[in-house]
Amino acid sequence: MKHNRMRAHFAGILVLLFAGVGQVTFAQESHIGGLTGEASRGKQLYRRYCVGCHGPLGDGRGENAPWIDPKPRDFVTGTFKCRSTPTGVLPTDEDLYKSVTRGFVNSNMPSWLPLTKQQRADLVAYVKTFSSGFREEKPPSPLSMPSESAANQQSIQSGNELYQKMNCWSCHGKEGRGDGPSAQTLVDNRGYPIPPYDFSVGTRFKCGESNQDLYRILMTGLDGTPMPSFANGLTPAQAWDVVHYIRTLQMNVKRKKQTAENEKKDGGESKPVGAQPK
Repeated sequence: MKHNRMRAHFAGILVLLFAGVGQVTFAQESHIGGLTGEASRGKQLYRRYCVGCHGPLGDGRGENAPWIDPKPRDFVTGTFKCRSTPTGVLPTDEDLYKSVTRGFVNSNMPSWLPLTKQQRADLVAYVKTFSSGFREEKPPSPLSMPSESAANQQSIQSGNELYQKMNCWSCHGKEGRGDGPSAQTLVDNRGYPIPPYDFSVGTRFKCGESNQDLYRILMTGLDGTPMPSFANGLTPAQAWDVVHYIRTLQMNVKRKKQTAENEKKDGGESKPVGAQPK
């Protein structure tokens, strides 16, 4: 009788263990708007489209990884650059969905718009299975997004002063070209060199292109990179000022580029007013 109870108890433990394995692999869901993503469906999509870079274990060590720069994301650590959540916190399902949809500029991660919304939601659900944090931690809450202040001259001047005070220039450079004195020394959390963003390349940032996206980057930071969160160093109003100043860096670069192109077309010479062709 005693042996029977022991066998039953042991069998129960095995059932729980195997049930746990099933949960680890497929219990994750994603919730994006009215969509519910299922990891069991996302696994097939991952094997078809993602495994070559991110690897079968989600650790960023796929067969293509040695030839890719920057390196593919390691999902196991639960460290993600693009989030609406505070630094050091997991992203929301919506954050991951936007990353899959948008892709990452200046990297080998393309936009996956060709996939349906449901497929992208399923893919997000499977990506979450690689990190235990998504099972063990409470669903994260995004930071609030305050209304944008007016982008007037006062705001831009304040942003300029903050850009200097917060030492943004030491990485991004005085003119925002990514050539600050610290630029060549920066590495990510895996020890790989990572250049600071060059604002002269356009409006598209790693995590979006709108003023709201840029504000979010300032206040959440890019985890896994030297770009910190300024949530404790800037008020919302000051963060908007920095956003407005950064936009002027982009515009100034574009103006200088356009002027140089015009001078090149004119042969570098300006004709006097009223001069007649020979």
